Amino acid sequence: MNSAVPETMLACVLYGKEDVRLENIPVPDLQPGELLVRVEAALTCGTDLKVFLRGYHERMIQPPSVFGHEFAGEVVISDNLRFPKGTRIVAANSAPCRDCYFCKLDKPNLCRDLLFANGAYAEYVKIPVRIVEENCLALPPDLPAAKAALVEPLACAVKGIEDVNIQPGEKVLVIGAGPLGLMLARLSVLAGAEVTAVDDQAERLAVAAELGAANLVAERLSPQSVKRLRDDFTPHKLGFDCVIEAVGTVQTWNHAVELVRPGGRVNLFGGCPRGTELRVDTTRLHYDEIRIYASFHHTPQTVRRALEFITDSRVPALTLVKEGRSLHDLPKVLQEMRAGTAPPKIAVLPRLPAGARLSAAELEGFSA
Repeated sequence: MNSAVPETMLACVLYGKEDVRLENIPVPDLQPGELLVRVEAALTCGTDLKVFLRGYHERMIQPPSVFGHEFAGEVVISDNLRFPKGTRIVAANSAPCRDCYFCKLDKPNLCRDLLFANGAYAEYVKIPVRIVEENCLALPPDLPAAKAALVEPLACAVKGIEDVNIQPGEKVLVIGAGPLGLMLARLSVLAGAEVTAVDDQAERLAVAAELGAANLVAERLSPQSVKRLRDDFTPHKLGFDCVIEAVGTVQTWNHAVELVRPGGRVNLFGGCPRGTELRVDTTRLHYDEIRIYASFHHTPQTVRRALEFITDSRVPALTLVKEGRSLHDLPKVLQEMRAGTAPPKIAVLPRLPAGARLSAAELEGFSA
């Protein structure tokens, strides 16, 4: 171990369902080509909340294990000339193999050997070689870590918007104003669309307004509200040019299909639980030529585009990352997320004292 790096570190370890413990554990050992990164900021995420509530993730994490996957930090051990010690980086949570059938089809997000990495809710995190090679990016010197850490989820949203090819002047409906719904709304605004955001939480819709959504609908979708949305916000009451579902329930998937106009596109972006089924009126699907997409994960290209959106502030990251909290307080933060009282994103800061909080404005100038 490098003499400047301690042998142990503080980390939040997942042991099972709703069982996260702050512990002192060994700093990860490295293999050739891997990086050790001092975490400056890690972001909360809905996927991490699901992992906490379930106690595991089928593809990404089995307990006991450190979890968390959205982060930025400083390289402290490296044998890589691209990322020498002292380089500030952001790394995505996965990387494709570049050798399987889907990688050769230029669908790296569908890689059959997609390598996932977790461990960001800690003082240090190890970056596997494949992620170093494919999805690790150096940061501009003046970009705060709390902003840069948004790259991974934003890259997923970038892919979702590119998949449905939003055009200037289109009327786009985003169902759900959670963190990814908000990013999808912002990217749709940047593409020149008139965005309507629907969510049953007014606080979330207020953020959507900050990000440029033109119309805000504060209610849970129902057959009655579906009709009102078509009547109030679309030409000839026929439906939206594009509907993006960012909730992940079969009910909202079905409503998304009901809300699109003939010839329109639907992106079923929010993932539903395994085993759920979508039932679509085949007459409408066929005769109205509705095109249905479902975007999964990100690609190395969208990871790079996401960093560009954050660096030039087209996506104002601290509109989503509303506060900073200590690593010590992560178990409490997870409970706040569960109760629905947390902001869209919280920056978890390993160097922040227990109980301390930073505002978004303070995160702008925070030095880890």
